[in-house]
Amino acid sequence: EVQLVESGGGLVQPGGSLRLSCVASGFPFTNYAMSWVRQAPGKDLEWISSIDNVGRSLGYAASVKGRFTISRDNAKNSVYLQMDNLKSEDTALYMCAWGRDLGTKKGQGTQVTVSS
Repeated sequence: EVQLVESGGGLVQPGGSLRLSCVASGFPFTNYAMSWVRQAPGKDLEWISSIDNVGRSLGYAASVKGRFTISRDNAKNSVYLQMDNLKSEDTALYMCAWGRDLGTKKGQGTQVTVSS
């Protein structure tokens, strides 16, 4: 069974940073691209970034480009999202996804709230 478990969310002030982590299991992690997506209250699911199976970024949404960095550690079956210079509009439930773009399965997510 595919499982994706996110962590690292929380409350942060505007301009602050957070690092999200996602541990994956139930599939051959090193064979697959992974992604991060988010959903704010009342808004559609938004793709943030994807990374290929060997750690090359596949791009970022315009809304986060230059502020967020995706990475992975295949030895730990983990994918990460470093978020810097956070803004109030980044407030959302962040989920990692198996595969590119919006993925085929997502974790339960970790809440990020950016507020002073």
